Amino acid sequence: MANVTARIKKAGKHFEILVDLEEAMKYRRGQSSFIQAETDIIFRDLKKGEKAPSADLMEAFGTEDVNEIVKKIVKDGEVLTTQDFRDAEHEKKIKQVVDFLSKNAIDPKTGNPITPERIKSGLEQAHVSIKNSPLETQINEILDALTKVMPIKLDTKKVRITIPAMHTGKAYGVISQYKETEDWLNDGSLKVVVSVPAGMIMDFYDKLNSVTHGSALTEEIRE
Repeated sequence: MANVTARIKKAGKHFEILVDLEEAMKYRRGQSSFIQAETDIIFRDLKKGEKAPSADLMEAFGTEDVNEIVKKIVKDGEVLTTQDFRDAEHEKKIKQVVDFLSKNAIDPKTGNPITPERIKSGLEQAHVSIKNSPLETQINEILDALTKVMPIKLDTKKVRITIPAMHTGKAYGVISQYKETEDWLNDGSLKVVVSVPAGMIMDFYDKLNSVTHGSALTEEIRE
């Protein structure tokens, strides 16, 4: 993988390093706990070869330890990606969407599954913009665009949930994008009906149980 610049501005000053792109992105995503620069120098301007003064490092990072500074730059700063990398990441996102819809969407007219080829063609035809964010946060937007060029709907599971008052704040973020109805009770607890894509239901339950410590009551509604 290519070596690229990672940079950050702290304490009013610029700091740059050279890193392996693949390793840097793994570290940013939390997929790796190790990252190091391609050199043992923190630069003020990498292209000009201007080294950052020790005093500036201490002021901005509180240390002169190159390894610690590299971690902070990669995690909190900007990693300049290549066009090839961006294209590959975009293709991965498209494949993720196509795989998910081919397993979880149907043609509402026939009830039959939709082939990956047809879904990919629909994405191109509808000029769907797939963002670099979790699929669950954009699937409804993607579907809205696809329905304009092809018959498609998700196979969903409808669930009635009662959330204790002490957990409604955190739980609301989990349920909000799937919520069909909500009813706030006098004791502060919340009753909702959600409609969740079948392929996401187990992940949904995991997240709900995590924020409510397993105290939410759920009942699947069979229609």
